[in-house]
Parts: sequence; structure tokens; C-alpha cells
Amino acid sequence: MISQYLISVLAGWGAGAVTGIIGASAAAVIVPVLITFLDIPTFEAIGISLATDVVASLVAANTYRRNGNIDLKSGLQMAISAIVGAIIGSWISSYVPSARLGGFTGVAILLIGINFIRKPLHQRIQTIQEKHKNDPNISNVKRITSSILWGLLIGFIAGFVGAGGGVMILLILTLVLRYKIHVAVGTSVLIMAFTALSGAVSHALYAPIPWNLLAFAVVGGALGSKMAAIFANSVSEEKLSKIAGVAFILLGAMTIIDGIIS
Repeated sequence: MISQYLISVLAGWGAGAVTGIIGASAAAVIVPVLITFLDIPTFEAIGISLATDVVASLVAANTYRRNGNIDLKSGLQMAISAIVGAIIGSWISSYVPSARLGGFTGVAILLIGINFIRKPLHQRIQTIQEKHKNDPNISNVKRITSSILWGLLIGFIAGFVGAGGGVMILLILTLVLRYKIHVAVGTSVLIMAFTALSGAVSHALYAPIPWNLLAFAVVGGALGSKMAAIFANSVSEEKLSKIAGVAFILLGAMTIIDGIIS
């Protein structure tokens, strides 16, 4: 019993660290750990990861808020549509067999890891912005429409596989809504908190969530997210991206293998 709580805390801490450093979702850490070591059904593991995402994201967002790096006004339509998408994704995932759902999650995490290793996120954004810097300004209608559609897609993925969508939200804020990178990171983490909350509540309605494990995971997530800010300031973004990439690949592969064995 004690080992279950310890694993939950460590999983939450790792998830919070990932969220605080690069704005990625808790699902990348919590879901494969809970499935592999505690044999938690995938749907319930996703619910725990989403709830942990809420706390870890709010802790990280508070740091960005103190530095004036959050602008939710322009991204409000994306936040609302992402919440709707998360509710739909959670509802659909409740009908998917646990092993198959775990496979979907594992593949998603694996692909995230490969992308982080191939090219750090901040370099990818800079390259695309440089390529399109001479493009004519996008109309407000097109920006709003794009943010709503992307918000629905990101929210759906969040509800379906438990990924809060922070990295994808970050890309849309920088490339479509033209946010500055620091403001985009802060705003994306805050939006992810709302998205994860709607997904977590939806999961709780469709299946019982082990609240004792959830409580320990949330505590770990808060601690990890807070500590991540200190670590992030001591290493380069490129190094952080590669470290996260390796971790995601290992966790994604672990989830896929466990799903095949099951």
C-alpha cells in the first residue's frame, strides 16, 4: 500500500517537472507509470493525469503571471473550445478498451519524444516564424476561426489520451495568434489547466477515480512543477528539450509494450 502512494507521488513529481519546464502534459509521465507499475486501467490513469495537470499547470502559470507573461484575453476563444473538445474526447474514450486506449497514449508520447530530440521546440518555433515573417497580417476573423478549430482538436486529444495539449497550444499561440514566446508559454500553461480540469471532471463522471492515489499524485505534481522553474533557469533550452525527449520516448515505449503484453 505504501509503495502505491510512493509511486503516485514520484509519478506526479515527474509530471509536474515536465509541465513546469516545457509545458508538456502530465500524461506523458503519469499514465505509463500507473499502467505499468500499479496496473491501473488506462481510462482511470488518464483521469488522474488530467487532475494532476490542473494543479501542476496552475502552479507553473502563477510563476508566469508574476512576471507579466500571461495574456488570456486574446486566447480566450481557444480556451473555451478546448474545454468543449476535452469533454467530447473524454466521453468517446470511455467506450475504448483499456489496452487499446493505452496503446494510443503510448504512441502519442513516443512521437512527442522523437520530435523533442529531432529539434528543440524553441528552435522549431523560431524557424517557422522566420519563414513567415514577411507574410501579410492574418485577419482577425481567420485568427479567431483557426484558434477555435485548433482548440477543439487539442481539447479532444486532451480528453481522449490525457494530454493537456500545452505544447500544441503553445505552437498555435505563437504561430497563429503571434504571441511572444514567454507570454505564449505562460498562457498555454494556464489554458492547459482549464482543459485538463474539464477532462478530469468528465472522466470522474464515467468511471470511479482512485482518489487516494490521485491526492498523492497531485501533491507530487505541485512540488515537481515548482522545483522545475529552478532547474530550467540553470540549463539551456536545447538541453532541456533533449532530456525531455529521451524521457518521453522511454515512457511511450514502456506504455506500448505494456499494452501489447496485456
